[in-house]
Amino acid sequence: MKFCPVCSNDFPNFLPLPNNFFEIFHRLRVPYSVDQFETLNLGQYTCPVCQASDRDRLYALFLRAYVQQREGHALRLLDIAPSPMLSRFLKALPGVQYRSADLMSTLADDKVDITDMSCYPSGSFDLIVCSHVLEHVPDDAKAIRELNRVLAPDGAAILMVPILLGLQQTDEDPGVTDVNERWRRFGQDDHVRMYARNDFLQRLQAGGFQVESLDVAKFGREIFQQCGITEQSVLYVGHH
Repeated sequence: MKFCPVCSNDFPNFLPLPNNFFEIFHRLRVPYSVDQFETLNLGQYTCPVCQASDRDRLYALFLRAYVQQREGHALRLLDIAPSPMLSRFLKALPGVQYRSADLMSTLADDKVDITDMSCYPSGSFDLIVCSHVLEHVPDDAKAIRELNRVLAPDGAAILMVPILLGLQQTDEDPGVTDVNERWRRFGQDDHVRMYARNDFLQRLQAGGFQVESLDVAKFGREIFQQCGITEQSVLYVGHH
C-alpha cells in the first residue's frame, strides 16, 4: 500500500504524470529526458485522493517532523504562490499562522512581487515554502535575497525548483518569449531557466542561505517508496 503524508490516506498506488507532458516534449524533441529531473516521479506523480504531487509529499514529510520538533511555538508561515492542495495541508499544521503571497494568483492573501517583499518586515516568518517559483522569475538572485531577508534567524525555508540532473550549467534567458522554445529549453512555457544543481545551490548560498540537502538517506528508502518519492529526490532547506 502507498501512503500520502499530505492527506494521510492509504491506497493501492499513485497516478502517473499526465501524458500531455510527454507529448509536448516528444513533439519538440527536447535535448533531455523527463526522467532526468531530480524530484519527479513519472509513474507515481499524483495522489488520487488529494492530488498532491510527489514533491508536495516530500515537503509534508519534512514539515510534519519540523512542526512536531517546534511544538508549543507559534510558527509564522509564508506560502509563496499557493496551490490548493498544499495550502490546505499547511493551514492545518498545528501551531502554524499561515500567510500566502503571489503577484497574480487570486488564491493568495497578499499581492506580492517576490523580488520586492517590502510589505513584510525582516524576519517576519519562521517557515517559508517557495516551491517551483524561482524558475519563473527573471531576477532570481533578488528574489533569493528577499526570501532570506524575511526569514527569521532560526527559521527554515523550503526552496525548490526543477533541477535537471547532468546539466553542468544553468540554461537561462528571460528574453525568450517563444512558447515552444521555452518548453524545449526550460521545461515549461512560463519558465525562464533550467537549473543545474550545483549552480542552484551556489545561488542560494550567494543570497545568504546555508542549505541542507535532505535526501533518501535522511528520510529512509522505505518511507520514500511508501510515499511514491524517487530515490533521486532531494529537499533543499535554507537557514541563516
